[in-house]
Amino acid sequence: MIRAGLVGFGMAARVFHGPLLSSIEGLELAAVMERTTNKAAERYPGITVHRSLAAMLADSSLDLFVVATPNSTHFEIAKEILAAGKNVVVDKPMTMTSAQAAALIALAKTHNALLAPFHNRRWDSDFLTVRKLLHEGALGRIVAVESRFDRWRPARMTERLWKEDLDSGGMLQDLGPHLVDQALALFGLPAAVSAEVVRERDGAGPNDSFNIRLRYSRPDHSDLIVVLASNLLSLPSGPRFHLRGVRGGYLKLGVDAQEAALNKIVRITDADWGQEASSAWGILHVDVGSGSVSRPVPAIKGDYRLYYAAIRDTLLGNAPAPVTGIDGWRVARLLEWAVESSEMRREIACDWTQEPKSSQ
Repeated sequence: MIRAGLVGFGMAARVFHGPLLSSIEGLELAAVMERTTNKAAERYPGITVHRSLAAMLADSSLDLFVVATPNSTHFEIAKEILAAGKNVVVDKPMTMTSAQAAALIALAKTHNALLAPFHNRRWDSDFLTVRKLLHEGALGRIVAVESRFDRWRPARMTERLWKEDLDSGGMLQDLGPHLVDQALALFGLPAAVSAEVVRERDGAGPNDSFNIRLRYSRPDHSDLIVVLASNLLSLPSGPRFHLRGVRGGYLKLGVDAQEAALNKIVRITDADWGQEASSAWGILHVDVGSGSVSRPVPAIKGDYRLYYAAIRDTLLGNAPAPVTGIDGWRVARLLEWAVESSEMRREIACDWTQEPKSSQ
């Protein structure tokens, strides 16, 4: 049994990590670091509550630490955990800068410890379905992809107020890591990036809208353009995915339902978990010469539990890490280029030659 300690018990811990850790055979949510309240013990009776990270690190029975604290604290907390020789999962963003990510990668290598960012949306139903479509080649050569997370939130948040602070990184560091990681997982490393990272809502605060354009250069000199976007002033929301190819297109509306479902439970018991309703399936449109044929594409079942099942298998020595520190560094570096592009109002060439070395 791998015993896990959860650092923090805010929204990320309560909605994602707690229920997922509690739903995996061979994993045990054994402890939570909660400085002043006892909300974790109320939801998960029997766990140990620590009031400080030092006290949690002193618990030698813990095999895995999960950092689920505000964005700007991830680096220092993960650094302390790795320096103690402990394995760590870090909620996105793994770090606020690529330099911080490189430092954690080096520390993990020195102590032979696991460092894994929580890029759970590789196990979204819509992402898995898009990956299958691309593999099957139903649209032929893909010329453009749009991937969006749009929301309607015109007013400042009244809870999780840290997200309204400038040091939170705004929407770019909130949903940007998910969109960027998915793009890198699907298409690899882009040649160049251009972006607009702005604030659209009234009043002062961090960025709340971004549009990132990744350019992939192919051997046949045709470019693939991947647009990643999110904002808080979309009513209605744009498509979650829109793929265009030389044979047709694919349009997917709505977001994966797992987050909304996790918000209501303490552990997963539903046998149909992650299965999307047929009414929400994306539509494939294919040119057949004399016209076009449209059909819904059955959604692949999504399941965030597979992330932690893979983490378990990694710690047992049975599988490679599902997501690595290098993945976290790549996301951080690309987001830095996006900010640079937005400030300089030009495309930035992506230099991947400085990627750090990792033992994972």
